[in-house]
Amino acid sequence: MVEDTTQLLEIWVAGWAGCRGYDTRREGRFPAAFRADTTHEWEYFAQDPSDAEFTELAAKTAEEPARVLTILTNDVARYIFLAQKHGLNVTSASQTMMIVDMETQDSEDPWLSDDDLKLEASTVNGVHHAVVRAGEELAASGRVFVVGRTAIFDKIVTEPRYQRRGLGSFIMKALAAQAFEHDVETGLLLASLDGQKLYSHLGWRTVCHVLMLSASDEGSDLSVA
Repeated sequence: MVEDTTQLLEIWVAGWAGCRGYDTRREGRFPAAFRADTTHEWEYFAQDPSDAEFTELAAKTAEEPARVLTILTNDVARYIFLAQKHGLNVTSASQTMMIVDMETQDSEDPWLSDDDLKLEASTVNGVHHAVVRAGEELAASGRVFVVGRTAIFDKIVTEPRYQRRGLGSFIMKALAAQAFEHDVETGLLLASLDGQKLYSHLGWRTVCHVLMLSASDEGSDLSVA
């Protein structure tokens, strides 16, 4: 598996933007994505930027309150200090990037043990979707987009009343089965605190921490999840 975190970030941004239909561009040597469906602003991404690079990215981020600077690092304290120095707020510090060798994942379509639930699988514009419904009611959903030989998983959500029934694992397995339509070797995602427990159980491991920064005080609305 690829272990260069800078390269992993590039692949993840391409897949995440692909999942969500975002336009991307470069900001210096770093990727950026325009979050047209939420903040209507740019989000910049960098893996362990230098002090000078951070200064430039922080200045661009601070131009608009809705802009986000997302840092991948295992030196969280350093970038929290730099954020404070440049007037940015920490909007999230609990997420991690996680990776898995897809050879360890089940390639077969999973079965739902509850007859009241039904899986709907589809592909739209290269994005593979998995949705579980109870009648007309949404129970769980997720999507995956393949970049090269890497499957990027995104928006794995179980609705509150259907939690603790194994649907998160089911969605991940259903998406993996769709990803195996391609020649994939690696799985990649950004995980919330709750998600980290699920993905660890499925064999994923942490690559690094994810720190999200913004000039806004309303950081909870800017999460990548």
